[in-house]
Amino acid sequence: MLQKIKKIDGVIVVILALLMVVSILSIYSVTHGRERLDGSHIKMIKFYIVGFVAFFGLTFVDYRLLVKYALYAYIIGIGILVMVTFFGTEKNGAQGWIDLGGLSLQPAELFKLVLILFLAAALVRKNKNKLLFWRDVVPMGLLSLLPFLIVLSQNDLGNALSYVVILAGLLWIGNIKFTHALIGLLIVGGSAAAGIMSYIHYHDELKTFLTDIGRSHWIERFDPWLVPEKATAKAIYHTKNAKMAIASGGMSGEGYMTGSSVQTDRVPYTYSDSIFVQIAEEYGFVGSALVLLLYFILIHRMILIALEAKDRGGPFLIVGVVAMLLYQIFENIGAFLGLMPLTGITLPFISFGGTSLLINMASIGLVMSVRLHGQEVEEDLPAPSLYASPAPAKKG
Repeated sequence: MLQKIKKIDGVIVVILALLMVVSILSIYSVTHGRERLDGSHIKMIKFYIVGFVAFFGLTFVDYRLLVKYALYAYIIGIGILVMVTFFGTEKNGAQGWIDLGGLSLQPAELFKLVLILFLAAALVRKNKNKLLFWRDVVPMGLLSLLPFLIVLSQNDLGNALSYVVILAGLLWIGNIKFTHALIGLLIVGGSAAAGIMSYIHYHDELKTFLTDIGRSHWIERFDPWLVPEKATAKAIYHTKNAKMAIASGGMSGEGYMTGSSVQTDRVPYTYSDSIFVQIAEEYGFVGSALVLLLYFILIHRMILIALEAKDRGGPFLIVGVVAMLLYQIFENIGAFLGLMPLTGITLPFISFGGTSLLINMASIGLVMSVRLHGQEVEEDLPAPSLYASPAPAKKG
């Protein structure tokens, strides 16, 4: 045990501690004195205590055991997502929450980790063989599409898109054929471009359609991004004020707890989804850059662990976690810079939220488990019925 403790990456632990400090200070800045939110920083401290327990707990669990039984976790996870669709609690327009004794859990967040383990298990069983389109790529795509559609039906576009990003990252590292990757890139890129052009050209018709099917809030998220001239004052309020707050921060910021916009509630959800706006306005460009530097170092250390691992499953798992975190960081910050639509995704390790923080900390715990156990002799995994055993390599 002592030898394993010595192998823990101290840099990653320090980065997590620094992100915790940033989170608690930022949350306190924009919630102190608010009747409904006062004390949120204390709740975040409790969330972080649970998060570090999950981090260290999973660090010492052999991740290969979790990969081995990932299929069963996938089946259970799908069942929970379906249950939440019908019996979940609605918050901020998304029906994806379960209330358990005063605690609110979001299974869509949890399923990101389940999907990473599931897809990593599928790739491990390929035994470094090229991914076949109909035998491997299509089944993995369909099995990722299922939770995507379920979560999308819950009005949670942000988490639904994260499944697509995780799939893309793991397929890329999973030895997919270049021609298949190129075809997929052209299809996805072409579909995205066609969708954007259609949204702009047929805006009024789509607005009516989305309103009729109960997705009117999507209009408020996409209009400020694609057609700001047609966006309502309500739709553009969030992103417009966020951009003004970020710009007012300048180089060094307006000062801790003195942000002119975030302290007057001109930017909604500054303690959760919009917490980067608080960082940019009160800490300025320097503070924002330092936060991004922390993310960069964290991602860099995880990639180094993946490169050093001798086990097949470890690098796949880490790439899935990296893809998940990069998507969340880019989507969250990009939404307030006008680069991405506002989807309500949280900023990893900083935004207020127990489920999101727990999953992110657990994910880093699995990465650390790769560092501790990825150098050991690899064991073959039995292939469940949903996975086809790879064909034996031809001799000669």
